[in-house]
Formats: sequence, structure tokens, C-alpha cells
Amino acid sequence: MKLICIGRNYTAHIEELANERPKDPVIFMKPDSAILPKDQEFYIPEFTGSLHYEVEILVKIHKVGKHIAKEFAHKYYDEVSLGIDFTARDLQDQLKQKGLPWEKAKAFDGSAVIGKWVSKSQYASMDDLTFSLQKNGEVVQQASTSLMLWKIDELIAYVSSFFTLKKGDIIFTGTPAGVGAVVSGDYLEGFVECEPFFDLKVL
Repeated sequence: MKLICIGRNYTAHIEELANERPKDPVIFMKPDSAILPKDQEFYIPEFTGSLHYEVEILVKIHKVGKHIAKEFAHKYYDEVSLGIDFTARDLQDQLKQKGLPWEKAKAFDGSAVIGKWVSKSQYASMDDLTFSLQKNGEVVQQASTSLMLWKIDELIAYVSSFFTLKKGDIIFTGTPAGVGAVVSGDYLEGFVECEPFFDLKVL
């Protein structure tokens, strides 16, 4: 099982971090040890002074595929979820300045929050899902998958041209604008189409 994450997939988020708009999807990975166990509270790592939340739509691959054509990509997943890609922003900035990989800032233990899984069949279109993140009861991120630079089927096709996708693999499809820092005591809640998918206490 692998966690495949997509960066810079929403224009407003690219702009808020002053990043260059990519010509192709930006891919990075998280190990399975990055998954925060269910019902476990999240502890801010000691190695960062600026931990940021990034809420994202997730899809779970349910059969093996390689070089998947975009028009067939929808057949390779049937469940959707919502999660957080926690990022040690200060550490990431240091690594980016040196041209080094991001893994220390993105793939540490507990950095991948995964909410409940539901059938994608309950939604009219995966290309127009609304989702949001609340911090202490206030909305901090809100968007629709319609704003993605690369839609889910395009991402599956692109990723599968480099990596064989296997049953259980999870794709984090990118975060919209509104990312920000968390501190001890914060309470995070994620929603898809107004339905709660996860809640989390930060310690």
C-alpha cells in the first residue's frame, strides 16, 4: 500500500504559497507509517515550529492498473474520502530552498489523516464535489473538485504511467487555498458535501 500525493493542483493554493504553476501534476509519496491511526489524537512533532493543515479529497484504488487511459480511470476506484496532508511548512521551505526532497516535511508519522470511506456512487459527479475544513468551528478551507487543474481521472492516468497502482493505494488529490498553521488545542473537522468525514484534536 502506498500513499500518492498530488501537489499544486489548485490555482489559488499555488498563488498563496508563491509557487510556480506546474506543467504536469506534482507527485510525492508518503509511507503507510504516515497514516494517523483511527481515533488517535495528533501530536505536533518537535522538529517543526510551523505545522500546516492541507485538506484533500482522497480516492482508494481497488484493482491493479498500469498505463491506465483517462477514459477508463473511473473503473479503478469506487470509494472516496477526505483527509489532511499535514506539512511541516518551515522544514519544507528549508528543503525547497536547497533543492532537496520534501519527505521529512510531508511523510513523517501521523502526517496523513484519513477520514471515513464512502461509495462514490452517492455523488452525481466526482468532478464537482464540494469539501471543507473547519478549525475550532470556523471554515478555513472550502472548495470544489471542479477547481482542480487535473481532475481525478486525469491524475489516475498520469500517476499510473509512472507507478503500478495496486489495490489499497490511496491518492491524495491536492489541497485548495486556505492552508494555515495549527497549534496545540485546535480542533479540526472535515466535510464533503456538508457530511462530516473526520474530526481531530491537535495536541
